[in-house]
Parts: sequence; structure tokens; C-alpha cells
Amino acid sequence: MTALDIQISVEEGNWPDEEALLALSSPVLEAAAAFLVAEEGQPLPKMPPEVSLVFTDDASMRSINAEWRKQDKPTNVLSFPAFPVTPGKMPGPMLGDIIVARETLEREAQELEKSFDAHLTHLLVHGFLHLFGYDHMVDDEAERMESLETRILARLGLSDPYGDRSPD
Repeated sequence: MTALDIQISVEEGNWPDEEALLALSSPVLEAAAAFLVAEEGQPLPKMPPEVSLVFTDDASMRSINAEWRKQDKPTNVLSFPAFPVTPGKMPGPMLGDIIVARETLEREAQELEKSFDAHLTHLLVHGFLHLFGYDHMVDDEAERMESLETRILARLGLSDPYGDRSPD
């Protein structure tokens, strides 16, 4: 595992306590970081880079999404890199923030017939990749990011969230 300095904040919503969230998220993000280092050659700062996880509700997420993305609706996860970064380039010591909305997470997990923890794991990996400059706004970038997510999740024992394809 690759060491990260993970800061947890429960701002709104019916979330487990911060200790439980750290116990769930720490191995997920450290596995994702280790994968990026080993498989993608991603450099990391010498000191463990910091990532902030903010757990909130749909109302708060809707406000954040409206302010920053001009979309007046809640979404499952938003990421805010601390510094501009390109995949494969050295990030700063502070990676950024990942914000997750409780109600959207629960609703999607139920619709997808996945456990809460499995869907949260996927959203954390997805948000974490954004902090390293990965995106899904155009098809080529989306395919690349989804492939990375699928491969990281497979290492964590979870199935492909985008379908039944093999995680090459």
C-alpha cells in the first residue's frame, strides 16, 4: 500500500462516524495510489500526499454542484484537485478534495443492486482518479479512466461498474 494522509470530514447526512469512514476509505485510496504508481508510473511526493474526504448530503452537494459546475442538482461525487495536474505528472503535496453525497450514493447503490460499501468504494476510486488529472469528458479519456477504475476495483475484489467486460 502507498501511504496517504487522509483527512475525513462528515459535514451533513447520516454517515458512519469518521473512524469507520477512514477504515473503509483508507485501504481503497491507498490501493488506488499503489496501482497508479506501479501500473501507470505515477510519481508521488516524498511525504505522504494529503487528500480530503468530505461526506455530505444531497442538499449540500446540490449547492456545491450549482456553484462550481453550474448544475443545479445533486450528484454522487465531486473532486476538486488542489493544483492543476496531468496524469503521470507529479502532483502537489495536497491532492485535493473528494466530496460524496449520501442520498445519491444510497439511491444509486440500490438501483445498481450493489452494497453501499461497494458503491462508495467505486465513487472514491473515481474521485481519486480525478485528483490525478483523469477525466471523462471525451470518449478517449472516459475509456481510459473507466479502464483504470475497473482494474483498481478488480484488485479490491469488486466487479466492473460499467458492465461485464474484462479488466485488461
